[in-house]
Amino acid sequence: MLSISPKDVDDCLDFPFMVETLRQAFREGAVQPVRHHHHVDYPHGKPTTLLLMPAWTDFKVSEEDGYIGVKIVTVSPDNNAVHKPAVMGVYLLLDGRTGEPRALIDGPRLTLWRTAAASALATKWLAREDAEKLLVIGAGALAPFLARAHASVRPIREIRIWNRTRANAGKMAAALCKEGLEARVIDDLDEAIGWADIVSSATISPEPLVKGALLRPGAHVDLVGAFTPALRESDDEAIRRARLYVDTRAGATKEAGDIVQPLQDGLIAPGDIVADLFELARGEKPGRQNGSDITLFKSVGAALEDLAAGIAVFKRMRAD
Repeated sequence: MLSISPKDVDDCLDFPFMVETLRQAFREGAVQPVRHHHHVDYPHGKPTTLLLMPAWTDFKVSEEDGYIGVKIVTVSPDNNAVHKPAVMGVYLLLDGRTGEPRALIDGPRLTLWRTAAASALATKWLAREDAEKLLVIGAGALAPFLARAHASVRPIREIRIWNRTRANAGKMAAALCKEGLEARVIDDLDEAIGWADIVSSATISPEPLVKGALLRPGAHVDLVGAFTPALRESDDEAIRRARLYVDTRAGATKEAGDIVQPLQDGLIAPGDIVADLFELARGEKPGRQNGSDITLFKSVGAALEDLAAGIAVFKRMRAD
């Protein structure tokens, strides 16, 4: 069994390859049961959340032997006090026929790549072809991956970064500049929302940061944070003005506050979601229709994405 580190994952992947890998995965599909949530309670402190995300090749339609995979993730809010990441995990890849373990892959790194690649895949269908101005809201671990991913599918000429802690945004901007991307920190978020062709947000803000009234015609909004029904990154006006897209209908309508809350309030109906990534990848539903549309993509993550990314990393490692 291969043990695959974060560096190994980085060495194996690039965004053009990952975006195409996910396009094929959503077109072909896989079996992905609803993710399991378990809360581990302690006498003191906040509970840890244990997440299990299984998926496997659909052997009813596949002629290949295929794979089984499961991502095991823990979210421990109190880890900051002991100088450890709040989110940890691994991805276990198994042989589809025998169940033999094939690889144990660093879970957080794999998640960063597949999440950013899913956003970029949506951007290929939803953002204007000439989109060149990118606003990234948030400067956590995922944010630079989102910047690189969007820049791999659109001619991004300038990246502006807003974060509550300015110093973290500065570190991210410096790193992107070293890679040849034009990036800088901004303080006026509202002004930047009106400036951007693509707004990509990855935060856990309990209050909306993306104000729909400020979005320019033709803008594309990519929402990756706010992964519970109680959290939200966009306001009602953004939802009202936009053509809505999601990674999976089941996940977004159950877990994403940006979709769940407007549904509960009657602002939108399930039919207002134009398409998910399965429908876009299969050509069943349309993406952007004209240059003035505002499009909004909400991602909550899918086990299919982890499976596709895990298989890709494993095959490239084995080829080496």
